[in-house]
Amino acid sequence: MYPHLVSLCALLITPLPSWAATGSSEIVNLTASAMGILSVLLFVAAYVLVMFEEQLHLRKSKPVMVAAGIIWILVAVSYQALGRPDHAHAAVMHNLSEYVELFLFLLAAMTYINALEERNAFLALRSWLVNKGFSLRQLFWMTGLLAFFISPVADNLTTALLMGAVVMAVGANNPTFMVVSCINIVIAANAGGAFSPFGDITTLMVWQKGKVEFFGFFALFIPSLINWLVPAVCMSLTVPKGKPQVSDATVPMKLGAKRIMALFLLTIVTAVSFHNFLHLPPAIGMMLGMGYLSLFAYYLIKVEGRMLSGDNPLDITGHKHETFDLFRKVAKAEWDTLLFFYGVILCVGGLGQFGYLAMTSTLMYDGLGQTTANIMIGVLSAFIDNIPVMFAVLSMDPQMSVGQWLLVTLTAGVGGSLLSIGSAAGVALMGTARGVYTFGSHLKWTWAIALGYAASIAVHMVMNARLFTG
Repeated sequence: MYPHLVSLCALLITPLPSWAATGSSEIVNLTASAMGILSVLLFVAAYVLVMFEEQLHLRKSKPVMVAAGIIWILVAVSYQALGRPDHAHAAVMHNLSEYVELFLFLLAAMTYINALEERNAFLALRSWLVNKGFSLRQLFWMTGLLAFFISPVADNLTTALLMGAVVMAVGANNPTFMVVSCINIVIAANAGGAFSPFGDITTLMVWQKGKVEFFGFFALFIPSLINWLVPAVCMSLTVPKGKPQVSDATVPMKLGAKRIMALFLLTIVTAVSFHNFLHLPPAIGMMLGMGYLSLFAYYLIKVEGRMLSGDNPLDITGHKHETFDLFRKVAKAEWDTLLFFYGVILCVGGLGQFGYLAMTSTLMYDGLGQTTANIMIGVLSAFIDNIPVMFAVLSMDPQMSVGQWLLVTLTAGVGGSLLSIGSAAGVALMGTARGVYTFGSHLKWTWAIALGYAASIAVHMVMNARLFTG
């Protein structure tokens, strides 16, 4: 029975083209095989479900995790039939090691963000903005500017939700202001994340792969700023005049909030130092930083425990506390997102074992040229999440200069702003500003966003021309 099964599998995987490689550890061209085609169809079907997550109320991690498991079954069966039973194990372990680095890094970062949220750091910033008496036009620029500078440290999703809450608090009766402000926040958050290794998952992956040094990303600061400013100037002309109603309510930060901010900055320094000086994965530095937070959590538990045991369990701000619990912050991490990354990385890695990434690299980077291909990557990221797109590029590993790696980092990061569905920031704001900020309202300004996209690319290629050689 088993030999017949192997013979059948060999028939299913035999491709029309010749083998791309015959080495024991190299990938075979199985792009025209039945197993390979089935894998592509599985990935496409899973990603269609991801794109309709809001309509189906099906979390995006579920279809890609199922697809990943089945694709690797097909990879294992295919290479076993070729007499290479150990190939799939070695390949999947390589993909898993890449995922674990990303997972641990993001888990530590998300835990810090959740801790700051629980300590009311973001609510305090929001209440300060609302109570300062800014005009609508000033708030348009303030929320955009803050989104641009917060997203390099916090992720663009958290940043967009924070600034979006400010816009909705002050502009509830002014849909014109809300629409352009939401679009402005999405563009600013995506653009701000493009010039920092911590600002977006794509920049993080490029940095961890060693394609660009930590401080090399800051060469994208001016191009990223241009990407935001060009559409922002266009949209600001439509912002209505006047001032919103000012509220007297203030939200104080809880005990330890500022010290957690300092620990977060220390954690970032630790991660960078691990990578630059010790040549260790940045994720190890981030986990050490999570250790800083765990020790400080112990201190907070002791202090707040004494507060809660007294007759008046209040801190110096007069705010009632609940005891800080680090593991509640870990539990509140974006687990759906973390598992989605697992599914995407393994799906793309599995397709690579059939030869699709090598084929795509040849078609795009050899056929179209590096610059054209990298610009197209950004446009593609407006329709497909930039995570699988960037992981595919890194897996293809085209031989490019630092300037070209920065170009694809820029385009993948800001290309999602072209459409409201192109980034997590846009999708999140469509949910919170439902019925006001929509796909259609965003699409009306795509022409201005495209101008900023083109301008940022041009500025990068002129300012950083020296990085395109070598």
